[in-house]
Amino acid sequence: MPTKRGGAEPAAQTAETWIAFLRAVNVGGRKAPMAQVRELFAELGLGAVRSYIASGNVFFTLPEAPAPAAAMDRPALTLAIEEKLRAGLGFDVPVMLRTASELEAALLAAPFDQVEVTPEVRLSVVFLSAPLEPGLTFPVRSPKGDWELLGATDGEAFVVIRLEQGKLGGNPIAVLEKTYQVRATARFFHTAGKILAAARQS
Repeated sequence: MPTKRGGAEPAAQTAETWIAFLRAVNVGGRKAPMAQVRELFAELGLGAVRSYIASGNVFFTLPEAPAPAAAMDRPALTLAIEEKLRAGLGFDVPVMLRTASELEAALLAAPFDQVEVTPEVRLSVVFLSAPLEPGLTFPVRSPKGDWELLGATDGEAFVVIRLEQGKLGGNPIAVLEKTYQVRATARFFHTAGKILAAARQS
């Protein structure tokens, strides 16, 4: 498992299932039919392409034989996928890549054990394009108290969202991106667990 999210990936690690988390698809007019998305991934030479629910979660493997996609490091592969999606869908789709093993480690690292879950509380895993600033003191709370950042790894941030009358007052993803100069996409904690289980199905 790589220690840095932006580091190069050896081409030999082909048995691992990868997960592409796509940001903001099939919302607000950004239509991305999953059948078309799967075709675009396959056209890059990626193998065993599958998708999970329409929110934009794509599973794939790197080809075993030498191929352009297999030779890429993670940033280059991310860029190739984003460019392919832009050309095929007609709009930008930020992509965060994780292996199934990395997603499992992130879920194990989530500091949600002491959070009381109620109908007004949501637990969210935010996938980051780069680590947050070093030495950050947790928790980081929004001015209105409608969400708080409990902790982070190099690649994920863990956010507790508190709804008011069923609605979120602010957008923690937008704040994280602007404050820490990263790109991000989020999945609810329980959904991320389901994504991991689906990724590991043969």
